Amino acid sequence: MAYPDLSASAMRTDMTIGVAGPVVGANKLWLSIFSGETLAAYDQSNIFEQLVDHKVLSGGVAWEFPVTGTVSIVSAWNAGVELSGNSSTTASSTIAVKLDKRPIAAHFEIDNIDLMQSQWEFRAELARQAGLSLANARDKQIAAYIGRAAAEAPLASDPRGIVAGPVFPSLLFKDLGAGINTAATGAERSAAALEALRAAEDFVVWLQTINAPTDGVFLAVTPRAFQDIRALGVARTQATAQASQPMFGGGDLAGGLGMGLSMGLNNLTDSLDYMGVKIIKSNHLPVANYAAGAIGEARYNLQFADAGCVGLIFQKACVASLKLQGLKVDTVDDVRRNTTFTVASAMNGTGVLRPECAAMLVGDIAANTAASGKMFVTGPTVNTTVDASWSGGTEAGVARGYLRTSLVMTAEFGATASAAFPYLNT
Repeated sequence: MAYPDLSASAMRTDMTIGVAGPVVGANKLWLSIFSGETLAAYDQSNIFEQLVDHKVLSGGVAWEFPVTGTVSIVSAWNAGVELSGNSSTTASSTIAVKLDKRPIAAHFEIDNIDLMQSQWEFRAELARQAGLSLANARDKQIAAYIGRAAAEAPLASDPRGIVAGPVFPSLLFKDLGAGINTAATGAERSAAALEALRAAEDFVVWLQTINAPTDGVFLAVTPRAFQDIRALGVARTQATAQASQPMFGGGDLAGGLGMGLSMGLNNLTDSLDYMGVKIIKSNHLPVANYAAGAIGEARYNLQFADAGCVGLIFQKACVASLKLQGLKVDTVDDVRRNTTFTVASAMNGTGVLRPECAAMLVGDIAANTAASGKMFVTGPTVNTTVDASWSGGTEAGVARGYLRTSLVMTAEFGATASAAFPYLNT
């Protein structure tokens, strides 16, 4: 087997030609190998991008998704009756999703490029970390936008006539995964986990009510909450050990949910299935308040902790993710510093497509509790103006208004006439 020339002279001759053709030889090894490893690490570490509607742009700055109306029906078409068509489909409109103005980037600097090229374990680890950093940043952005979709109001003149999608406020959710109530007991966390499963059931019913797709529905919770759901029914005391039946232990009495408790399901990519809803876990859920610039543009950096967000339920059509020509890797020799600087970057964009296909699990938190104008009132109880928001509709619209206030967000979701283009260079 013939090995490539890994000598310093071969590898350090004008690194810029590693991305330019048609030069051949050892000079092209660094970028091609490293970028491939980084891309593989990105794909393995990214969770949310594959769970929403994602597109890759070959050029341009936006992707326009058509808004379709409903088709008219005449139950009895009598002779001589002229069909005029449906006014909601006469004029086309779109929802335009734009790219962010600046890319996200993972970068590092080394003083021995030859080591990076000849020692695969060293190069592979840096490639893994570069891909992981990009995946983590992108995961947080998409998760934040799913949370944003859960607070957006429906289109002002939605031709489908869809009202506001559900919001799931519950006093129990403050104990979900001990996210808000860090002192929650095991029994309290289990009650919250069961409440999350009930919300998943109600969300699927809502999707059926509005004739929305019911495939690709996800319940996203924190790793702690996922473990609590996984452990539902597991004995916690000697007194209950004999009568216990783990709900997700894979036993026949529980409908074969999950798998045997010998399987840990400890990887972040592991999941559970419940009534057609895939339960996933993520350490990138929008459960914190994001400072300005924390995860990108201002539209990502909302106050999710103040809203009481502890989990998300969504169908994959709720949000669109854009990427311009995939991942890009650049490297350059810095003669002044005697180092090689490498950057892996990506131009991304995110937008809300169907807010009715996303919902938020909201727990009782002080920032979202007041006498009025908040999701909860002192007592504590759920505000009577939103206590029926689980089923969507008018009260859900009020609840989403409360969420927008708590998140400190400006609504951006809306249709664009076919003659307009929404991308503003501001």
